[in-house]
Amino acid sequence: MTLTLAGEPLMAYLLASLRIVAWLAVVPPFSSRAVPMMAKVVLSLGLAFAAAPAMAGTTIPVETVPFLVTALTQVGVGVAMGFVTYLLFAAIATAGSLIDTFGGFALAQGFDPLGMNMNTVFGKFHQMLATMLLFATGGHLLVIGGLLRTFDLLPVGESTVLPSLSHVVTTAFGMFFVTAVQIALPMIAVLFVADLGLALLTKAAPQLNAINVMFPAKVGLTLLLLGLSFPVLPEAMARMVELANEAMATLARS
Repeated sequence: MTLTLAGEPLMAYLLASLRIVAWLAVVPPFSSRAVPMMAKVVLSLGLAFAAAPAMAGTTIPVETVPFLVTALTQVGVGVAMGFVTYLLFAAIATAGSLIDTFGGFALAQGFDPLGMNMNTVFGKFHQMLATMLLFATGGHLLVIGGLLRTFDLLPVGESTVLPSLSHVVTTAFGMFFVTAVQIALPMIAVLFVADLGLALLTKAAPQLNAINVMFPAKVGLTLLLLGLSFPVLPEAMARMVELANEAMATLARS
């Protein structure tokens, strides 16, 4: 028995897997070192099967140089879509970092060996909560589904997403900062009022050592009222999933 494979559909399948693995290499939590690279490759090959119907009529260049250009294009498309998705999902972790900054926990930074960066206490805590909410609500399936739908809008043999990339990234940055501030705003407001009260107390009683009072008071207040930001996290995560899908679709339509 002889098995034969059609060259052009096979190349389209491999190009689709390149876009997917580039996306997985950027988007958390798949980008974490906790997920082995081989697992990302196998997952991308499996997800490429789901995108196969969208590649039925795709024309793939068979010459070496055009094929390599198309492969690099797919990697760039995957990285661009992954970066926009990462930027939106990072808003919740950034909200935790803002709470650390205003609550006095920013000094207690620790090295995250999985992310290969420095993380603050509540920044890492909010990142773990965001990951838990993403999987608990099925948001990861919606985001992956949004990635697979981009093959309908931007087949593997077509041009890049560069025309709308700057606009989408600018919009994503704006949503990133706005969402992070909105999540952390209740705690920031409380801690600001606490700072103002301690400043007035120091003004009324100059002999009071403000440093000895301020840090323990702010730390205790942060630990006591941290739950103020928790009720908005599920809605924020759902909104980030929706925005990530819209951003990827906008890039694919360019």
